Amino acid sequence: MFEVPVFDTTGKKLGAEKVDPAWFGGIVRRTLLHDAVVAYEANKRAGTAKAKGRGEVAGSKTKPWKQKHTGRARAGTKRSPIWRKGGVVFGPHPRDYSKDLPKRMKRLAVDSALLSKFKDGEAIVLDGLAYDKPRTAALAETLEKVGVKESCLLTTQQADDAGRRIWLSARNLPRVHTLPVSDLNAWDVLRYKRLCLTREAFNTLIASRRDGKAPPVPPSKDAPKDKRPARVAPRRGKPAVAKKEGK
Repeated sequence: MFEVPVFDTTGKKLGAEKVDPAWFGGIVRRTLLHDAVVAYEANKRAGTAKAKGRGEVAGSKTKPWKQKHTGRARAGTKRSPIWRKGGVVFGPHPRDYSKDLPKRMKRLAVDSALLSKFKDGEAIVLDGLAYDKPRTAALAETLEKVGVKESCLLTTQQADDAGRRIWLSARNLPRVHTLPVSDLNAWDVLRYKRLCLTREAFNTLIASRRDGKAPPVPPSKDAPKDKRPARVAPRRGKPAVAKKEGK
């Protein structure tokens, strides 16, 4: 069992919460974490690099001068890669770098990343972290009092109004990133040195791993309904005429 210290907003230690490694897979799967990080980094690549080849650059396809009796080296086209402003040999072309992992592997990677934070003592729980309006100075003071001086991933229960106020309070703090529990991923958990969870976020995370309850997600706003009448596709061809039955 690992112990996660609990602090209040004034920096006072209130105790510790116990975490069973079995709730997060039991072991830290390093190879799986490597695969997940590589996939996340690859998915961020735009893949829009482009260099023109000899068949794409501007220039005539004819020989700039005849083959012999000029004293110059033989040349076939101005688009040659050895010429200035010529084509590029084996240059980059637009491509898709994205990689996909199965859903189960993503879940195991997140569990391994979280377990590594609990195992190394880099996770804490903040009790009573709530603001009526964005308060960047108050949040910075709280992180300083609890001993968080490195980069930090601040996790809230969900992206509701309370979570948005915490996000607004933390967005101007350098090296502090905010995510709800439902959006946790292995790349963000490993990217930041410390993991700070609110009391509600910690309880939701433990309930999802221990009891199998999915973390709550705020409902999305309904899209405006289109009041225009539905368009009826015109019928093609002549309508069929019913045959009269013979008497």
